[in-house]
Amino acid sequence: MLTVPALSYEEHEWLAETDGMTSRARLSTASGPYRSSVPPVIAGYVPSIPADLAADVEEATAALTQLDVYAYAKLGADSPTLGPMSSILLRTESASSSQIENLTVGARQLALAEIGQSTSDSARTVIANVRTMEAALALAERLDEDAILAMHRELLSGQRGWEKHAGRYRDSLVWVGTSTITPRGASHVAPQPGQVPAAMDDLVRFMARDDVPVLVQAAVAHAQFETIHPFTDGNGRTGRAMVHAILRGKGTMTRTTAPVSAGLLTDTAAYFGALDTYRKGDARPIVEQFARASRYAASTGVRLVDDLSAQVDDARTRLAAIRLRPQAAGWIVVPLLVSNPVVNSRLLARRLGMRDMTAQRALAQLTEAGVLTEKTGMQRNRVWQHSGILGVLDQYAQHVRRR
Repeated sequence: MLTVPALSYEEHEWLAETDGMTSRARLSTASGPYRSSVPPVIAGYVPSIPADLAADVEEATAALTQLDVYAYAKLGADSPTLGPMSSILLRTESASSSQIENLTVGARQLALAEIGQSTSDSARTVIANVRTMEAALALAERLDEDAILAMHRELLSGQRGWEKHAGRYRDSLVWVGTSTITPRGASHVAPQPGQVPAAMDDLVRFMARDDVPVLVQAAVAHAQFETIHPFTDGNGRTGRAMVHAILRGKGTMTRTTAPVSAGLLTDTAAYFGALDTYRKGDARPIVEQFARASRYAASTGVRLVDDLSAQVDDARTRLAAIRLRPQAAGWIVVPLLVSNPVVNSRLLARRLGMRDMTAQRALAQLTEAGVLTEKTGMQRNRVWQHSGILGVLDQYAQHVRRR
């Protein structure tokens, strides 16, 4: 057991309002007494970590660091592929985090959404989660309330119908349960909205400390954040992005993003159960879940880096086979395909600063070599894809599919 201050509760009375679909009988039972949670103060919490759990945490933290070092060593400090590889690891993590919330998007739709060519609302929602992760890493050095609000703003600004809630603490009650009209019977009723600012201030002070093992700090901070549930929507994805801000800010992951959510995704029942146990005063299960997920992220992350690097090597071999001169634009595009396996000329102009004629020439060279395939068959709004990289990403996603 890893003792942590448990939730307390306060009693309230709920008056259910009709949603136009609920019968009067059910509406009547939806009204009545309920309990909302009161989060404990954890700013000064000093965990007494059992020796076996401490060893587990240390091993998992080392695995994350090794992934970070491996990706850097594999691709090299000057490799143009390191940046795109970091981007695709981040996007993989974002997609896994979204999948925990039952948002599943294929690699092609996600890549199309990046260039504004997807018609999928889910893909656009996941891209918003990518922006949240990017904001989390950019703000890792000052993980305060403003930073958390900025992460959430990035998330909900790209989620149709929720824009007005973006970057703002909630002003209404929220709960985790099956009913949309009553908190009665919910598995977790979050604190009353008036308690959120103080609870978040306490959480930020806990995250600022440097005397708690990083993975323990990340797990406890995440569980506390999910308990507070400070936002109307997007709490899970923001809370998992916050974990990466902690890992970056504390120096555990400095160059890449480990797909920790992919590890959580392999056993979501255990993850959600650990959050419930945390609220009862035992942080051990949530720390164990993050340690397990971190080892999984490190192991599968290495394989993902290797598989994607192999695709880059194959692309270069194909370009060499058609005797493409070293100064040709096609060579410059190859590293970008890791993070953008679906491209168009506008993307090349935006990301690489190419003129339209140069971009078109590069796409023609890559198509001739068999690296890219044009998928629209049209004269305008044409897109090209790297099927090998898309296959690697879809295979990884299939492997970690939500249980």
